[in-house]
Amino acid sequence: MVVKPNRSGGANYPSGYTDVQDHGLIGNCRTAALVSISGTVASLCLPHFDSPSVYARILDKNHGGHWSIRTDTPTQTKQQVRRMVRVPSMVDDHRVTDTAPRVSFQTVQYLPSTNILATKFLSDAGVGQVTDFFPMSTKKDDKNFLPWLIRYVTVIRGELTFTMENAPAFNYARSTHTTTIAEDGQSVKFECPDHLNLDMRAVASAGEFAGPGAPLPTVSLELLDLSERGHKGLGVTSTFTLKEGESITFVLRECPTAATLDGVESLRHLHNLFSSTSGVVTPLDPPLSMDLLWKLCHHTTTYWIKWSGKCSYEGRWREVCLRSALALKLLCFAPTGAIVAAPTFSLPEDLNGAGRNWDYRYSWLRDSAFSVYALLRLEADLTLTGYIEWLSKAMKNKKPDGGLYIMYNIRAGTDGMEEVELEHLDGHKGQKPVRVGNGAADHLQLDIMGELMDAIYLAQKLSKPRKSDSTFMLFSPLIRSDADWPHKRFSVSYDTWVEVRGLVDWTCDHWDQPDLSIWEVRGKPQDFLYSKVMCWVAIDRGLRLADKRSLPAPNRNKWLETRDKIYEEVQTRGYNQKAKFYAQSYQSINVLDSAVLIMPLCFFCNANDPRFLNTVDAIMKSRDRGGLTENNLVYRYDTSKVDDGTGGGEEGAFSMVTLWLIEALSRAGEFEPTYLAQAVSALEDFIGYSNHVMLLSEEVSKGGEPLGNFPQAFSHVSLISTCFNVDRALRTHRRSDPTA
Repeated sequence: MVVKPNRSGGANYPSGYTDVQDHGLIGNCRTAALVSISGTVASLCLPHFDSPSVYARILDKNHGGHWSIRTDTPTQTKQQVRRMVRVPSMVDDHRVTDTAPRVSFQTVQYLPSTNILATKFLSDAGVGQVTDFFPMSTKKDDKNFLPWLIRYVTVIRGELTFTMENAPAFNYARSTHTTTIAEDGQSVKFECPDHLNLDMRAVASAGEFAGPGAPLPTVSLELLDLSERGHKGLGVTSTFTLKEGESITFVLRECPTAATLDGVESLRHLHNLFSSTSGVVTPLDPPLSMDLLWKLCHHTTTYWIKWSGKCSYEGRWREVCLRSALALKLLCFAPTGAIVAAPTFSLPEDLNGAGRNWDYRYSWLRDSAFSVYALLRLEADLTLTGYIEWLSKAMKNKKPDGGLYIMYNIRAGTDGMEEVELEHLDGHKGQKPVRVGNGAADHLQLDIMGELMDAIYLAQKLSKPRKSDSTFMLFSPLIRSDADWPHKRFSVSYDTWVEVRGLVDWTCDHWDQPDLSIWEVRGKPQDFLYSKVMCWVAIDRGLRLADKRSLPAPNRNKWLETRDKIYEEVQTRGYNQKAKFYAQSYQSINVLDSAVLIMPLCFFCNANDPRFLNTVDAIMKSRDRGGLTENNLVYRYDTSKVDDGTGGGEEGAFSMVTLWLIEALSRAGEFEPTYLAQAVSALEDFIGYSNHVMLLSEEVSKGGEPLGNFPQAFSHVSLISTCFNVDRALRTHRRSDPTA
C-alpha cells in the first residue's frame, strides 16, 4: 500500500473542492449518493435519481449542502483497495484554517462483493470507521423497502473524537427549510414545503461486549447556522467521543406521513423488538434500535453478496467486471427497471470554462441497450425485472413521426427533462453553468435504432433459459417461451415483433437524414458515419431475427435493399481515400472520429479489414501528429477542427472509445497477435485510471483526473465488454498456439 500526500478534503485542495475521483458511490436502486474519502456525502438527490438535490457540495462548496463525519483526533486514515492517502482532520469543512497542524490518513473501500462503503481512520490514539449504506432487502416486495441512508460510526481500537455536520440544501439549494431538534437532542427534523421533509436521528451502542448497564456514548445535536455562506436553513452539528467498541449510528429518512402499528408490523421480519427514544411511535420518532440497524446491515450485505455470486464470469478480470457490474446495478431504478447514464448532473467535462456540463440522470436508449448486453455477458442476476417493461413502455412512447426519443425519464416518459441553468450554484471547481434537465432530449439521433435492435437481438440470442435464473426472466414482457421452456431458448413474441419491425421500417424511411448522432452535438446536423452504421445494424438485426425465428417480414426486400445501400454509401462516401480513414461524416470527410471504432464490434466489418485497420492506425497516432490518442487514451475528435455547438474548449480523453479501441485491437489480434498484445497492455493501463474503489468517469484529463458525470454507465459497460472480449481472444490465441 502506497502512502502519499492526499488532498481528499475540499479544504486541502486549491479549489476548495474534493476531486471527483475521490468519491465512492452508494445507493438503493432508487437514488445514489457520492461519499468523499473524507467522509462527506457530497451529492444526493431525494427521493429518486431525477429528484432535486439535498446535498450538492460537489457542485457548490459554500451552499450546495453536505453531510460530513470527520475525526477531530489526529489520525491516519487509509484508503484501501489501492492506496493510502493523507488528509487534514478538518476535511471538507468550510471553516478549516491553514493554522490547524493536524494530519490524518484514511482508507475507503467497499466491503467485499457489496456496495457498502467503509472509511477507516487510523492513529496511535485509536482506529475508527464510518460505514455508509442504503438498506437493501432480501425480500422481493417493495413493502420491505426502507429508503434510509445509514451512517454507522464506531471505534475499533482506542478512543477518537468525531464531529458530524448535517447541512441539507433542499431543491438544488433554492428553497428554505425549518430545522427542529427534539428535546432529547437525539433527532432532528428538516422540513421543506417545496421539496420533502427529512428526519435524522442518532442511535447509540456501548458495543457487543459491553456488560449490562454499561453507559452509552452520548450525542447532543446543536443548530448550525451557515447562512453567511448562502444556506437557506439551519443545519445541525455534534461532537462526540467514542471508545473501543462504542458506536453511533445516524439514520436519515424521509419523514413518514404516519407511523402506525401496521407499519411496525411490516418490519417484523427484520426484528421482533423495536424501541424508540421516547417510547412513543410518532412521525418524528420512528421505531429504531441498534438491533434493527444491525439487521438491516446484515440483510444489505447478504443481498449484495448473493447478487454478486450470480455473476458467472470467471475470466482474468473478474474483480474488475464485478465491480463494474455492481456500479451498474446502483444505476438501475428498481421500480421501473430504467438505467440512468449517471447518478450526477453537471460535473464538468472541461475545467477551463467550456461549459460542457450536462445532466445524466435519465435513461438513454443507447446506454441502456449496451448495459443489457454487457450484463448478459456476465450472466449476472440483474434483478432488473422491470427493465424490459420499461423499454416496452418507452417503445410505445414515440415521436409524432413514429420514431423514438433518444432518452426517457426513469418512468419511460418524456416530461420533466427541460434544460434549466441553476445560476446560483458555483459549479464544480467554479465550472458553470450548472444544468438540470437535458436539451438533447428532442435530438434526432438515428443511431439509437441500431443499439436498440442489437440489444433485442442479443437478448434472445444470449439468454439461456434456466428456471431459477431471474436474469432471463426479465425479458418475459417482450418474449414468450414454449411449455418446455427450461430446455429451449426464448423467442420474440408476435406482438413484440410487430412493434420491432415497425421500427425497422421507420429506419428504412429515415436513415438518410442528417442527425446529431452519438455525441449529441449542438451544431448543424450532419450525415455522421456512426449513425449510418447503426442504421445498418438496426436493419441487419431485424433481418437476422426474421430469419432465425422464421418471423414474417412483409418488407423484407426493402430491408435488404436499404441495408445494402447503407453499406455501399458508407464505403463510398464515408471513407477518406487520400488520408485512409473512415471520417466523422460525409460533410466532415477530413475529420477523424473515434466513434467509427464501433464497426467491427457490431459486425459492420471485420476487425482485420484494411480500411478499418488504416483507421485504427490513424486514430492511434498522437494528437500532435493528427491522431486522437495520448498516453494510451483516445479522444472523441479534435474539437479545434469541429464546431459541435457545445462551447468549444478542451475536453478529456473518452473512456468508452478508449475501450472500443482496445476491443477492436483484441478482435484484430485473432489475425495478428501483435494487436492482441497491444490490447492487453492498453487494457491494464486503462484499468489504472479507475479510482480507489474502481469507479470510472466519462472522460479523463491530460493529468489523469476524471471528467464528466461520475460514475458513468457507458464507461463501465464498455469495460465489461472489453474485458470479456480480450479474455476470449486470449483463450482463442492460446488454443491455436499452445506455446503462447
